[in-house]
Amino acid sequence: MPQATPVVTLTPAPKHRPNITILVVPCLFVLVTFLFWYQTWFGRQLSPQEMQQYLTDTSVPHKTQHALSQMADRMSRDDAEVRRWYPQVVALARSQEPLLRLTAAWVMGQDSSFQEFHGALLGLLQDADARVQWNAALALVRFGDASGEPQLRLMLGSHTLPVPQAGVVHLKLKPRDACRAGTVVAHIRTGPGLSVEVRSPVDGELQAWDVQDGATVLAGQPLARLSPSEDQLWEALRGLYLVGGEQDLEAVQAYAQGGQGISLRLKHQAEMTAQAIRNRKASKQTPS
Repeated sequence: MPQATPVVTLTPAPKHRPNITILVVPCLFVLVTFLFWYQTWFGRQLSPQEMQQYLTDTSVPHKTQHALSQMADRMSRDDAEVRRWYPQVVALARSQEPLLRLTAAWVMGQDSSFQEFHGALLGLLQDADARVQWNAALALVRFGDASGEPQLRLMLGSHTLPVPQAGVVHLKLKPRDACRAGTVVAHIRTGPGLSVEVRSPVDGELQAWDVQDGATVLAGQPLARLSPSEDQLWEALRGLYLVGGEQDLEAVQAYAQGGQGISLRLKHQAEMTAQAIRNRKASKQTPS
């Protein structure tokens, strides 16, 4: 009998299916990162409804700062529409959150024609936060008001950081280390398993410690001295250029003389500020 020919069935090789998870997870990561950045980016334009909401509801301070930042930008372009939110800015000057009072002071300096801003800024000169006082002093210069001159002079000097609570201190930075506002500079052990963080209230540089690492400290005693940042010095010198008096001359001239750590930009501004103060003094002495 003839031998049967075997039938060979060719089964196509299974196609390789890509692992969807490998593709989706990186895309989701990029998308989430982008959405987070977009929601927190101050350059994102807010709708009028969002502006109203963020300036009224301060439960998310970052969003309120976003709205205040956009207000300042629009005020600098003489956008009259933002005037409807001026009452909210005045209210934010009384906020319990220092960063909101700080930002509100900056915004109020953008429109010197609104007298309610003037009154709110005068009140902020007595704020418990030094940075709020300084922003208020700088904003008042735009109103032609020299009431913040003492605060502007303080901006030229070092800032003393007091011990917030008694305990044993552990230092985190070395002299000449740069720090930002909010940087942890030390820990204080207040009891077994208990400690408090000491944060820098300003941008600048750790100039010197007033205590030794591991020392027992008392609340209120000097802990450290912080040198001001260049931006802080620059703004103070510009403010004193307009409202500085003879009592500020010594502090201004220290920067006009230049030296280590003083940039040419600061030196030049200090020279102009010192000359402006001398000119004002001379004009007062000249009989009319």
